[in-house]
Amino acid sequence: MAESKGALIAKSVQKHAGRAKEKFLQNLGKVDRTLDDIFEEHLQNFNRQHQQATRLQKEFNNYIRCIRAVQTASKSLMEAITEVYESGWSGHDMLYVQAQSMEMLWQDFSHKLGDQVLIPLNTYTNQFPELRKKIEKRGRKLVDYDSQRHNFQNLQANAAKRRDDVKITKGREQLEEARRTYESLNSELHDELPALHDSRVPFYVTNLQTLFAAEQLFHAETSKVYAELEAITDKLATECQRGSYKKPIANNVKAEIAPHNGNSTVQRATLAGLPAGTLYRVRATYRYTREDSDELSFDVGDVIRVVEYDDPDEQEEGWLMGIKESTNEKGMFPANFTRPI
Repeated sequence: MAESKGALIAKSVQKHAGRAKEKFLQNLGKVDRTLDDIFEEHLQNFNRQHQQATRLQKEFNNYIRCIRAVQTASKSLMEAITEVYESGWSGHDMLYVQAQSMEMLWQDFSHKLGDQVLIPLNTYTNQFPELRKKIEKRGRKLVDYDSQRHNFQNLQANAAKRRDDVKITKGREQLEEARRTYESLNSELHDELPALHDSRVPFYVTNLQTLFAAEQLFHAETSKVYAELEAITDKLATECQRGSYKKPIANNVKAEIAPHNGNSTVQRATLAGLPAGTLYRVRATYRYTREDSDELSFDVGDVIRVVEYDDPDEQEEGWLMGIKESTNEKGMFPANFTRPI
């Protein structure tokens, strides 16, 4: 028959009182305690490992919050710069492309830090609380085992005065049960604690390599963008000194008048050295495989002529319309996969 709720509560209170008494006697030196020097060494390693992992998790969370704040600030700054840089100035379109590239680099960097560094770090750190509970349970079961061991010793000592085989048998059974419970937990922790401690090296190697690689790639790519931005403004500065900083309007335009259904239409201007309709040329810095039929696939090094959208309403932020020179295929493509020539 199942024990009543009241009986279970009373049993729990009695167990807690017994543990408190056993610890009190051990602290006074009245009774001995079971010692395990190897476990204590494992426990010290665990505590140190837990503390270090928790600090790293805390600091990295703070770092990512700062990165996302700078990401937002960078986007706002580039938007302001794009707004300040007038459309008539030389390099306006390329500056816009570089601003979009910068935003995409920040997004990619932030996502990598979160998905490839922080999430694995959280998973690694989440092991410690559960193992901590097991260690605490092992401590309680050790006190129970020592308590039963001392009780059984007292029963044996009193057997010479008044033999009670029933109590001795029951005491031995309780002692064996307490010993099995404690040794089972102790044996598991003797395997789990050193295994967790050894796992720290390969984990940190992978985690830190991912972090440093993401940092290196981000800073290398953003430095290229800033170099392009500097080149754009250097060119504007030179043209400003010459008094020719605005885009040419009439001098370099060749207009063709062609009849169409009896009406005259002005064809697109032909820029110097570029085919008609070309705004500028870009070179692919990454491979891209199209995901929709209206997109353009290309390999690293492919040259693309950027043209205007047939329908300006279809233009999407961060995307360009272009024609791949090697095949004359036309389609949309992500601006941050290319670099202006």
